[in-house]
Amino acid sequence: MGRGKIEIKRIENANSRQVTFSKRRAGLLKKAKELAILCDAEVAVIIFSNTGKLFEFSSSGMKKTFSRYNKCLQGSTEMALVEHKAEKQVCKEADNLKDEVAKLQMKQLQLLGKNLTSVSLKELEVLEQQLSEGLLSVKEKKEQLLMEQLEQSRLQRVMLENETLRRQVEELRGFFPSTDHLVRSYLEYYPVERKNSLMSHNVRGPDVTCACNLEKGDSDTTLYLGLPSDHHKRKKPERESHSNDSESQ
Repeated sequence: MGRGKIEIKRIENANSRQVTFSKRRAGLLKKAKELAILCDAEVAVIIFSNTGKLFEFSSSGMKKTFSRYNKCLQGSTEMALVEHKAEKQVCKEADNLKDEVAKLQMKQLQLLGKNLTSVSLKELEVLEQQLSEGLLSVKEKKEQLLMEQLEQSRLQRVMLENETLRRQVEELRGFFPSTDHLVRSYLEYYPVERKNSLMSHNVRGPDVTCACNLEKGDSDTTLYLGLPSDHHKRKKPERESHSNDSESQ
């Protein structure tokens, strides 16, 4: 049969209370010792009975454990102070940012010409100067953008005209045959013809001589064979005979 559940409350009977205290105290100290050994933990237990008697256990010495505890307590206190100061600083910065936002909103309304009831004459002059400078900057920027657009439009128009001219030139080339081929073929043919012509007029063989003489309206196209000297010797008697025949007539 299992052990019944015990109600956790003060035991009224003094003897029973003392017996329960002794048993549970011994069990608590035993568990503390086992925890320190098994888990390599620093454990300290302090127990005072209802009569004021002290019972304690410490795995590393009570003074050492207390010293460590005090240091941790001071560190946690200092950390809490640091966190509190940081929180105050953050709140202060948040308040400053809120003030800045409110001022900027007020200035924006004033630039729009609103909420000018509490503005002095000097502040109005400063506001007017700021608006004039801003308007001048806006005009300069606008002029710059317009000039850039104009230049871009001009370049696009020039490119379009160039493209149109290029297409017209290509269409004209398609209608008329290319002259490069004709000129090249003529140049290829003409030097040969000229060379042949020069060779036919200038080159003479050693045994062939062509003489073309015009005398008294007649042309001599007779072909003579032999050396040039023989040709002259034979031509002289022919001239003499020709003169004799004319005299006899």
